[in-house]
Amino acid sequence: MPELPEVETVRRALAPVVTGQQVTDVFVGRKDLRWPLPEALDSQLLGRHFAAPMRRGKYVLMPTDDGQILLIHLGMSGSIRIHEAKPELTRHDHIMVTVDAADGGHRYIVLNDPRRFGWVDLFAADDMATHKLLRDMGPEPLGNGFSAAHMQTVFANLKSPVKNALLDQRLIAGIGNIYACEALFKAGISPRRRAGSITAGRAEKLVHAIVTVLRAAIAEGGTSLRDHVQPGGEIGYFVQQLSVYGRAGLPCVTCATPIRTIVQSGRSSFYCSSCQR
Repeated sequence: MPELPEVETVRRALAPVVTGQQVTDVFVGRKDLRWPLPEALDSQLLGRHFAAPMRRGKYVLMPTDDGQILLIHLGMSGSIRIHEAKPELTRHDHIMVTVDAADGGHRYIVLNDPRRFGWVDLFAADDMATHKLLRDMGPEPLGNGFSAAHMQTVFANLKSPVKNALLDQRLIAGIGNIYACEALFKAGISPRRRAGSITAGRAEKLVHAIVTVLRAAIAEGGTSLRDHVQPGGEIGYFVQQLSVYGRAGLPCVTCATPIRTIVQSGRSSFYCSSCQR
């Protein structure tokens, strides 16, 4: 599933294309993805102007000039493509939004989702704080609300493994399996360690590792392991910098100990038993 860096890559690609531009056409190929799509999504968007897109956790948010927000969740296999010429839509291209372009032409924004685990919603901006997907989310790990103090507060008394806590979007927004594994390795913390024991120096190390890993991944366009591509069709190159994720049995990049893998809450955790305690 696309995580924070992949979604931020999409947001950054969309920003210069849609900001201030008018929607001139909308194609909606089906009535549902993971859940039913909003009624009359095409007519509600037609003629509207987009403001600068935002990101909240793993969601792209595109405000319109009539006080609504178009929310895009890429799910497990979804991707956004931006075309300069009108594309021939394929079987899994479910939505296409056409906007004016500064050069007098148009840009075509296509949502492709083979497995249909993604979702699109259109809701009033005033309802953002109560929206069912957004209301319970923790702070952004790249924002001012994220700190070692916050981590110690929300992890306090948790008996679950720290890896599970990092994936809980109610505690910290946007972190998924890949970057949780990578951040724990960088911080030297075992994914088995109890979350409630992450205090003082460990909390500082983990916060620094999360921020460093996420920023590096954004700079590389995210991680392409199966489905993720950037809106221009490029792959994400952070896959070349992965230290533990997907490297079970390979030597640790630091100490050469074979990387281990365990399953925690249905997700694979990769770690070095020597470097991470």
